[in-house]
Amino acid sequence: MSPAPTGPAGAPARRRQFGWPRRVFAQVLLMQLAIASGVTVLATGLFLAPLSDQLDDQAMRRALAIAETTASPRVAEDLLGSQPSVRGPVQREAERIRRTAGAEYVVVMDTRGVRWSHTDPGQIGRVVSTDPSQPLAGRHVMEIDNGTLGRSARGKVPLRDDRGRIVGAVSVGIEYDSVRGRLLAAIPGLLAYAGGALAVGALAAYMISRRLQRQTHDLAFSDISALLAEREAMLHGIREGVVALDGAGRIRLMNDEAQRLLGLGPEAAGQPLDEVLGTGRTTDVLAGRVTGEDLVTVRGHRVLIANRMPTDDGGAVATLRDRTELEQLGRELDSTRGLIDALRAQDHEHANRMHTLLGLLELEMHEEAVDFVTGVVGVHRATAEQVTEKIHDPLLASLLVGKATVAAERGVSLRIAPGTLLPDRLVDPRGLVTVVGNLVDNALDAAAGSDDPRIEIELRGEGRTVVLRVSDSGPGVPAEQRELIFTEGWSTKELPAHGKRGLGLALVRRFAERQGGSARAGAAMGRGAEFTVVLPEALADPGLEPGLATVGETR
Repeated sequence: MSPAPTGPAGAPARRRQFGWPRRVFAQVLLMQLAIASGVTVLATGLFLAPLSDQLDDQAMRRALAIAETTASPRVAEDLLGSQPSVRGPVQREAERIRRTAGAEYVVVMDTRGVRWSHTDPGQIGRVVSTDPSQPLAGRHVMEIDNGTLGRSARGKVPLRDDRGRIVGAVSVGIEYDSVRGRLLAAIPGLLAYAGGALAVGALAAYMISRRLQRQTHDLAFSDISALLAEREAMLHGIREGVVALDGAGRIRLMNDEAQRLLGLGPEAAGQPLDEVLGTGRTTDVLAGRVTGEDLVTVRGHRVLIANRMPTDDGGAVATLRDRTELEQLGRELDSTRGLIDALRAQDHEHANRMHTLLGLLELEMHEEAVDFVTGVVGVHRATAEQVTEKIHDPLLASLLVGKATVAAERGVSLRIAPGTLLPDRLVDPRGLVTVVGNLVDNALDAAAGSDDPRIEIELRGEGRTVVLRVSDSGPGVPAEQRELIFTEGWSTKELPAHGKRGLGLALVRRFAERQGGSARAGAAMGRGAEFTVVLPEALADPGLEPGLATVGETR
């Protein structure tokens, strides 16, 4: 037994196996070539099948036409006025017509079937070999039959004199070998056309397959199936939203996370993005009308970070990340840092007060010490009592007390408007706390450093509607920017620690609009800015206890 062949490094050589190819373009090419070949062979066969019958019919009709031309009254007159002979007028006229028409024979016979003309002079005067009864009975005959000259396509007609009487018959034959020769002569040309058509089809199949090869990156069907399965698993498994758009701006696909973040369902696939999401920054970011990296947008109550990557077909793939919790943490971090700064300042002030109190006691100025402590405590107590007297919700009252302390440390006067009165029937206290906190923080930043820095807050209930007004003594907001400031990402401040700004006012407006209300900016009396938020249905019915209405009912 001979040793098995080896390849490089002594490894066994792999035998080449011939079989069905794995690549998509190769399979498509083979299938297209097979289809083109099959269609060409079928078309050629279907064309050749009736060709023989058509040639036979053409030959018989030609023979019949020659016979009708020969069967003239003149030939009938010559037949009646002469005898059958080699040099007779009938023989001469029949041979002339035969040579002119290219027929195999032209036979003129009388009513007894006796030949008056024939290609073989020895047959003149003899009875024909085939039955002449049909043409002598006045019928035209077309047939292919065997005679004294072999197989031929024949046409037979009656011979009539000038008065229409049948005086004989004319039989014309065309050599059948010439018919077969025409058939065989047509086959090479037909095969040439078929070959040309097959070549064109093969070239077209090759070009289509090459294009398919480029589009499928020379992958096998099994590879494509595996990629699709992996794509589905990846899209629905990752915790980022993925939205694919085609060149016309229609949604090609969305994974589960994108549907959750955008508040859409599976039926949105195939629909235009503008119709599904409506107008707004989120639509502009996904459609590519707003460009950049890590673009901030707000959808509903969610803060999203979007990135968009165009594709070769004119579409795009956008990814969405939910930064709602991170944004809340960042804002809480900013608030915490502000509170720490306020506490640090308070610590210094408290130390100064303690030193002052200690000095008064050491100087035995006891009455002055009592007055000093009473004054310090009274200021804070008065502020807390003023807030709780007008704001009955504990969360909101606590927020305003804390904001008053921070404002005092920053040198800003925070006042509660005289018309403020808010009962403890809030449907969504946390949501209103977020709105008030954002507006007060912005007002503090604007009023700090201005002449006579102050902030005024008004909160009042009108039936089930809550009206919030926050004004400050800052530089104000220009009229042309009073709508722009509610856009996500718009801000005049430096970036905070978490790297994003321009979300507070956008969230305020989204919260108000989600409850059917509004948020607008205007000018305060004298100078500064004034923000007004109207929240319908923000208060529960007087008959319900606080907290029985759910947040979801207002969304």
